[in-house]
Amino acid sequence: MKLTLHIWRQKRGNEPGRMARYDMDDVSPDMSFLEMLDVLNEKLISKGEDPVAFDHDCREGICGACGMVINGLPHGPKRATTACQLHMRSFKDGDEIWIEPWRAKAFPVVKDLVVDRGSFDRIIAAGGFISAPTGTAVDGNAIPVPKPMSDRAMDAAACIGCGACVASCPNGSAMLFVAAKVAHLGLLPQGQPERMERVRRMVEAMDAEGFGACTNAGECEAVCPKEITLENIARMNRDFMKAIVSERPSTGGGGGP
Repeated sequence: MKLTLHIWRQKRGNEPGRMARYDMDDVSPDMSFLEMLDVLNEKLISKGEDPVAFDHDCREGICGACGMVINGLPHGPKRATTACQLHMRSFKDGDEIWIEPWRAKAFPVVKDLVVDRGSFDRIIAAGGFISAPTGTAVDGNAIPVPKPMSDRAMDAAACIGCGACVASCPNGSAMLFVAAKVAHLGLLPQGQPERMERVRRMVEAMDAEGFGACTNAGECEAVCPKEITLENIARMNRDFMKAIVSERPSTGGGGGP
């Protein structure tokens, strides 16, 4: 396959970037998208040029590192697929492909296609955990969990924290990510003692990081590689309102001396 790549190049975050053109004439349809970029980088290095920086780790659709916008879509044109799972047979011979980093205030560019997603880590540190020590593994049936509830918790826990939801949202909102992390703990018995405190602290941390507000555009759900649903945002909003109301001091009401 012959392809024309237009890739965002930026040496560091405090410098302006630009789109650079690269012509590829030996792309196999069986390559993954990241393998195609590997081939490009080998050519650039052989010519003494700076390779394209991009994040990657497991290359199995689990780690969430391979975030990039491909032809205007986070992770590319194939639904429920990460960039590392996207194969070049999804494109046609002669195609032009535009590749950019995540675009969000809370995801500053580090270099080329690499952005700093440390804001996600700080949101998790604010409350995305269960602090009670559980000891060694116990029998799976020791704490009864209704199957519908465990299914919803597992669906939310599938979130890999890639940031595609933020990159696709017109407001740069992280609501789907935070809602998934709140839900998979808040739906299970072990997460109940800290449920209200967790949602309050994580939402406050999200706001402090500069993410935008949710206006129900639905783009986040459409591009999520793990198909996390908007239902989780609604659940998180309900819990957050309960947490805020429960913190308000009681005004009392009548009563004698």
